[in-house]
Amino acid sequence: MTSSSAERSDYTLLRALGRGNTSQVHLAQRAGEARYVALKLPLASTLGNHEAAERFGNEVRLTLRFRHPHIVRGYAGTAFGPGAFLALEYYPQGPLSDVLSQRGGEQLPQQEALRILADVAAALTYLHKLQAVHQDVKPQNVYVDGGRAALGDLGSAYFVSQRGQVSGSPFYMAPEVYHGESTSSSSDVYSFGVMAYELLTGERPFKGSSYEELMVAHLTRFPTPLGHLRPDLSRSLTRLIEQSHAKKPGDRPPADALRRALLRSLGEEPQEELTGEEDRESAGAGGSALSGRHGPAPTPAAPPSAAKDTERSRGWNPFKRRK
Repeated sequence: MTSSSAERSDYTLLRALGRGNTSQVHLAQRAGEARYVALKLPLASTLGNHEAAERFGNEVRLTLRFRHPHIVRGYAGTAFGPGAFLALEYYPQGPLSDVLSQRGGEQLPQQEALRILADVAAALTYLHKLQAVHQDVKPQNVYVDGGRAALGDLGSAYFVSQRGQVSGSPFYMAPEVYHGESTSSSSDVYSFGVMAYELLTGERPFKGSSYEELMVAHLTRFPTPLGHLRPDLSRSLTRLIEQSHAKKPGDRPPADALRRALLRSLGEEPQEELTGEEDRESAGAGGSALSGRHGPAPTPAAPPSAAKDTERSRGWNPFKRRK
């Protein structure tokens, strides 16, 4: 049960899972609960920097607010101050980027890749219907377990009505972000399309060894059409993914169209996506909830094996954007 009234001191830290530029993540347990959580704690330098502290606070607020079976669940948190923390659902497999890395360049099985993409598209459909933008869709921010996926790391997310600071990662950023323009749901769709191409072909559609090279690629080049590389996939799906790479935001499809096409490719009839802030258990009737994802709760005496550095993956960005 979610309890946002919990305090940081209620949790016992079991071991470190990772450390990034702004926070560190520990495997932890709350007193009296068998459930393991990933406890994210901001660094002292984060709390001392207004912008970084605001970003962490934003992640806490939005993670606790959103409720969807394919968005990483937040159990409790404090947005600001020396006791700031965020208790998150723990994913032993870590982020999708780690799963791909562990395969040594070997692609995911087609059905698994399509399922992960359908789950992320469902999360984006939910966010966009709430007029929220994620801004940083990429494998490092997708968490997987048992072949299902959830979108996490909401530090850059914002409601369109409230606006937010433009953000993104160079390999996945939409052309308008490189231009310094505002992001939108279409920017998320572009990033999703880059990730989809990567999962289904084993190669990123836009390449470069520097920020400038990547900017040129995203602004001026077009990848080999997915339909040519994957003729075994339905043309309706590959066409939508190709359209998500459009240079103009208005030429890209909505996330829900991608979700529906992906589900049909999996042999499922799409249902209407949740539009309110329902608890994830209420979404389970249609089979979309991540049911039985971790099995029975483990006992405190036997913590699960160490996960990869999730916070390192979250903050991964090989290039520094020039001011």
